[in-house]
Amino acid sequence: MPGSNRVAAVVVTFNRLELLQRLLERLDVVDGLDEVIVIDNASTDGTSQWLAELDGAEEPGQRQVPVIARTLERNSGGAGGFHDGLELAIERGADLVWLMDDDGLPDPDCLALLLKQTDLDFWGPLVVDEDDPGRLVFPIRLPGRSKVVHRLAAVEAAATDGLIKDIVIPFNGVLVTRDLVERIGYPRAEYFIWGDDHEYRLRAEKAGARIATVVGAQVRHPAVGDLGTPMAWGRATYNHTPSDLKHYCMARNNLLNLRDYRGWPFALAFVAKTLWFYLLTKPQPKRIRLSAQAWWAAVRGDFSGHERFLR
Repeated sequence: MPGSNRVAAVVVTFNRLELLQRLLERLDVVDGLDEVIVIDNASTDGTSQWLAELDGAEEPGQRQVPVIARTLERNSGGAGGFHDGLELAIERGADLVWLMDDDGLPDPDCLALLLKQTDLDFWGPLVVDEDDPGRLVFPIRLPGRSKVVHRLAAVEAAATDGLIKDIVIPFNGVLVTRDLVERIGYPRAEYFIWGDDHEYRLRAEKAGARIATVVGAQVRHPAVGDLGTPMAWGRATYNHTPSDLKHYCMARNNLLNLRDYRGWPFALAFVAKTLWFYLLTKPQPKRIRLSAQAWWAAVRGDFSGHERFLR
C-alpha cells in the first residue's frame, strides 16, 4: 500500500477498562497509525469517563496518536460496535481500517508487518495465547485440509511466502480496505456477538476479496476456554462456551451464516453437530432447548432473543 494511505484503528470495548488502557498505550506507539476510534458499548466501569478525557486530545505530552471516542447509549455488542466504528472510520477518511477487540494486544511491529502486504483486501495477524505464545487462541482449519490446528508451528510450516491465503480471524487486528468496505458494506449490527465477524469474512469472500493471514504478524490474546472442544472421537470440534448469551447468539447466527453462504445441508449439519455435542460429548439438555430457541429465531429473522440475557 502506498505510504500516503490513512490508517485508523477501531477498538470496540465493554467493561474492560484496564485491558482497554493497556491496548491504547500500545497503539499510541505503533508506527503508521493515524488515529484510534474507540466505540464504548455503554460500559458501566468508568470507561466512558476515562475516554472523555482522551477524546481528541492532541496537546504535547499527551498522546502521539489521537483518540476519537464514542460511547453508545446501549450495549450493541461487538457487531454493533464494529458496524458503527467502521462506518465512522470511513466517514473520517480512512483508507485502511484496523479492527480489534479490547482484550487483544498487537505486537509493536504487527501493523508494520501487515502493511508490507500490497495486494490484499482483508488480512490480519495470527492470534496467539498471551500466556502460551506457541498456541493459537482461535484454531485454524488450513485450506484444503480437514484437520484443525492449534499450534503456531503448524501454521508456520503451512505458510507460503509468510501467508496463509483465504484464511483470516476477524476482528482481532484485521485490516480492511476502504474499497472493500464500499463494496460489501458494514458488519451486521443485529447479530450482536458471535458470527458477525465470520459473516463479514464470508461476505468479503463472496465479493472476491483477497484474504490472508500474515503469519509473522501476531496479536496476543487471553485464552478463551473451550473454544474448539474436540468431539466425535477427535474428528471434529465444537465452539462451546459457558455463557448462555454467547451460545444463543452463536447458534442463531451460525445457522444463518451456513444457510445463506453454504446452503441448508450445511446448516442442518450444524444442528446435528450441536445435538451430538450436548447429548454425547458434554451432556447439557438445557443447551439443546436454548439452541432450538435460537434456531427458530434465526428462521423467523428475530434478532431480539439475546436481549433477555442482558437484563
